[in-house]
Amino acid sequence: MELVIFDCDGVLFDSWRANVAYYNEVLRVLGVPPLDPEWERRVHFLASAQVYDDMFGAGSELAVRARRVAAAVDYTPFFDLMEPVPGLHEVLAELAASFRLAMATNRGTTVQEILDRFGLRRFLSLAVGVRDVARPKPHPDLLLKCLDHFGVLPAAAVYVGDAESDRTAAQAAGVTFVGVGAVAAEHRVERFCELPALLRTLAGAAAKRSG
Repeated sequence: MELVIFDCDGVLFDSWRANVAYYNEVLRVLGVPPLDPEWERRVHFLASAQVYDDMFGAGSELAVRARRVAAAVDYTPFFDLMEPVPGLHEVLAELAASFRLAMATNRGTTVQEILDRFGLRRFLSLAVGVRDVARPKPHPDLLLKCLDHFGVLPAAAVYVGDAESDRTAAQAAGVTFVGVGAVAAEHRVERFCELPALLRTLAGAAAKRSG
């Protein structure tokens, strides 16, 4: 095992409040009601374009307007609502001693600023978002871009995510999926701080198989 790729929201950060507040601001400017509970859940893992297409109809006038409004909304206030998971830097530092680390997320324009604001560049060698690939998750494009960047075979990588779309993307890319929280997965941890122990176990098992 050489490469560990992380989702952003729900894995590295508790971004629920930030995501809901951001999309509700877009909807407020559009003059439509705020998110209902089901949409509060869905915006947590969909790409922005997927949200507006699914909410208003792909290609509809309202979906096009929503994209324009979203592009004009300043995300800066919402960064303050993003909460790093407990032990984020400590866990990343521990993993960086043994693996190359990357982030692959359905976020768009905020990807690089997240690295800077939360001091993640010293741990993550690469961060890719939907603007870097043709298709968002659940398609495998984000993960395939990471594999290509590092020159790593799928069997030597894992993707750490918290949603069904993450698991689907990992399967399509041929990489091992590690779930965080409630998502169904063969390999899963409840908390981010439990990740190093699980990855050491998986790496040891992979080494035995290759040996």
